[in-house]
Amino acid sequence: MERLGQLARGAYERLLELELSGTPSHVAVIQDGNRRYARQQGDDASEGHRAGAETTEQVLEWCRETGIDELTLYTFSTENFDRPEEENEALFDLLCEKLREFADADRVHDSEVRIRAIGETGKLPERVREAIDYAERRTAGYDNLQLNIALAYGGRAELLSAARDVTSEVDRGALGAGDIDVETIEDRLYEGPSRDVDLIVRTGGDERTSNFLPWHANGNEAAVYFCTPYWPEFRKVDFLRAIRTYEHREESWRKTRARRALALVRALGGTEVNDARRVLRRFKDALPSAEREAIESETDAEFERTAD
Repeated sequence: MERLGQLARGAYERLLELELSGTPSHVAVIQDGNRRYARQQGDDASEGHRAGAETTEQVLEWCRETGIDELTLYTFSTENFDRPEEENEALFDLLCEKLREFADADRVHDSEVRIRAIGETGKLPERVREAIDYAERRTAGYDNLQLNIALAYGGRAELLSAARDVTSEVDRGALGAGDIDVETIEDRLYEGPSRDVDLIVRTGGDERTSNFLPWHANGNEAAVYFCTPYWPEFRKVDFLRAIRTYEHREESWRKTRARRALALVRALGGTEVNDARRVLRRFKDALPSAEREAIESETDAEFERTAD
């Protein structure tokens, strides 16, 4: 029965892979459930974190296979400092081990993976900071796949720090209040993610994003996939389902943009209608064929009226 289940999962994975027509550029993962998995197995928390680290290696390989450009992992939040000291110390030891192991792994260098840490890393123990520095230096020249590891990370703290920096510069006269724009804030965020997040994945059953990359999620534009398996149980089929969720969200977004533009074309005049037409031309292929045919008929009729 176990062998039959494996064959069925493998067939389903291949079916999902065939159905996918595109992949997100940047996936962010909230790796939840390591401790609950350990309790379920009758182990201590450190064994759950170690099992989770194995899943992380697999996900990195799946990203490479599907052509994802950037992966950000929520590994240790600022709130995690409140956990029992012995648990955190064991996790810090594991982080040191895995960072150095990743930095030396042939598969990382063959795939040209760049490793970066984001967060208030100065709050971490010295041995962890040294391991981060080692991994970043060893992979600094790569740009095929970027792996961001969020350590001592908190989204609110990141935005608050950026706001304080901007306020301080305005007070000093180094920056005008009217000059503050998106780039002004982005330049003061943690160095790390190089693009907006397209898809957020959370394992473990909770349906919340827990203060993770609020700026890079670009408001509510990022697709979100919640699933029940604990992080050590996360399988490739779950990963592919997450990407399918992103595709459906992207398809829905394109349809919405096209329909809004069509409504504007029908309702507006002057310069506004030209902007709406540009949007409509860009996204009309996302509409069902009947709607596309109606648009083309309207366009032909308008052209004839203009010619007369």
